[in-house]
Amino acid sequence: MPQIAPFAAVRYNLNHIGSLSDVIAPPYDVIDPQLQDQLYRKHPANVVRIILNRSEPGDAEDEKYVRAAKFVTQWKSEGVLRQDETCAYYVYHQTFAIEGQTFIRRGFVARVRIQPFGEGDIYPHEETHPKAKVDRLKLTQATKQNNSQIFGLYPDPQNEIISLLDAATVGVEPVEAIDHLDVKHELWPVTDAGVIQRVSQLMQDKPMFVADGHHRYETAANYRDQIIAEDGALPSDHPANFVMTVLVGMSDPGMIVLPTHRLLRGTERFSSAEITARLAGCFDCEIVAGGLDGANAVWSSMQSADDQGLIGLYACKDDTWVLCKANDGAAEKMQSLAPGQSKDWQCLGVSLLHRLVIDELLQCEGHPKPTYVHDVNEVLRGMRGEGSQAESDSDEPYTLAALVMPAKLERVEAISLHKERMPAKSTYFYPKLLSGLTFNPLA
Repeated sequence: MPQIAPFAAVRYNLNHIGSLSDVIAPPYDVIDPQLQDQLYRKHPANVVRIILNRSEPGDAEDEKYVRAAKFVTQWKSEGVLRQDETCAYYVYHQTFAIEGQTFIRRGFVARVRIQPFGEGDIYPHEETHPKAKVDRLKLTQATKQNNSQIFGLYPDPQNEIISLLDAATVGVEPVEAIDHLDVKHELWPVTDAGVIQRVSQLMQDKPMFVADGHHRYETAANYRDQIIAEDGALPSDHPANFVMTVLVGMSDPGMIVLPTHRLLRGTERFSSAEITARLAGCFDCEIVAGGLDGANAVWSSMQSADDQGLIGLYACKDDTWVLCKANDGAAEKMQSLAPGQSKDWQCLGVSLLHRLVIDELLQCEGHPKPTYVHDVNEVLRGMRGEGSQAESDSDEPYTLAALVMPAKLERVEAISLHKERMPAKSTYFYPKLLSGLTFNPLA
């Protein structure tokens, strides 16, 4: 793995702001206008004013980035933000509930030395988009700091590293925040030189897989390259050579990957018989009774089987779910449709859904961007026209719904090591990391 290093984070001064819960926010790319407004009203120093400053009437181009930087400067001068005196690794726990069961995901915040994707042991798994990288680069240039963390995964079958760090926090009171989804976030700085050295040694030979924050990672690399182009070579320990990252062991019991189901518009409206006929030869199809509410039975069957080759499709024309199981014909067809991709990629649930089922067999290639949801109830609400339109620009009714299995971490690792990128929204690592717990100065 690239070198990791402790750092002296800039953090909110609790004596100044009171409750940390009032000033934190989820990552910028999951904040819709409604949540943005709520966060603006929650506290005058909420981090949303930095990570997603809203445009104001009469703004010049890029004024929102200038305004974000002014908040950083102002809050530092007023003592709202202050830098720690000692370098640390910051232990970070997230406590959350899924379907009535409570989990704790354990990681730590560090600086990670930047390597270009494909040239070292840092592996992406999703595609990135130029527009998002331009936006994040302008913010980094203005504020001269990492404002949110990258989410990195590393192999550690015995969870040795986080256990070592957790032991160093015994008896120490954490700072704590509760987010808008009732997830509890706790943070402890670990400054013990011996622990820091041991953790750094244990991480040396491990790869890192980017779980979330691909755009921010590439932005950090672009920012570093820009400084080098302007000022020449940087000292090895210059902070711009690193990016602030939350590192989580892949074997941590709290590492949960949730599904991302699809709601589509602009496709043909199918009956269950038509779906079964078009998928014949590649999928064994089963009609599921119960109308739209049959989604729960379909999803229950998929979860029990735990098979990437299972896909649930809702036929609007006759109000019926079809449970589709990929067979040998699907594998043969994927080899011809995506010959340049590995078998791991070809067998991925979302690859089968988009490349084979939607584009090829149902002949719906070129459909509008799907709406992505993570819960079966959201699928039901969307198909009934009751759901939020936060991810959609249209009020047109959906014409197709698909339930798809989440990618397992082993599959993420395998595809990343093949230096391949997964289709969009293949993974959803829950919960999201908080913005506002730590900032990483770059100057």
